[in-house]
Amino acid sequence: MTRNGKAATASGKTYPTTPDGRYFVVRGRLWRTSDPSLDPKWRQNLVNELMSARRAVRDAGDDAALKAEARQRVDAAKTSLGERGPVWWTDGAPDLNRRMVAGTVYAEWYQSLVDG
Repeated sequence: MTRNGKAATASGKTYPTTPDGRYFVVRGRLWRTSDPSLDPKWRQNLVNELMSARRAVRDAGDDAALKAEARQRVDAAKTSLGERGPVWWTDGAPDLNRRMVAGTVYAEWYQSLVDG
């Protein structure tokens, strides 16, 4: 979810969001945002499941089976949110998720933020 061109995280940190709203940038890397067309209540349910699944990964400790199950839950939630899997936009633009922003069409935009 974006606010004023910034993606907010659970920790309260904010990161710049690309002008088209598809990605936010953390340490120079693009990360896909959630599908903005999701119903807000459904989106919140998915975020709650994602946070629960992340806690389950943490709490699994050395139990490989529990950790694998929890990671599958994380993946399912992120896919349902549109952060993984098929892209949620329809204009045919490629998915640049996890790529360094400097080598993408967003490089000039990001550099303008860095330069201030």
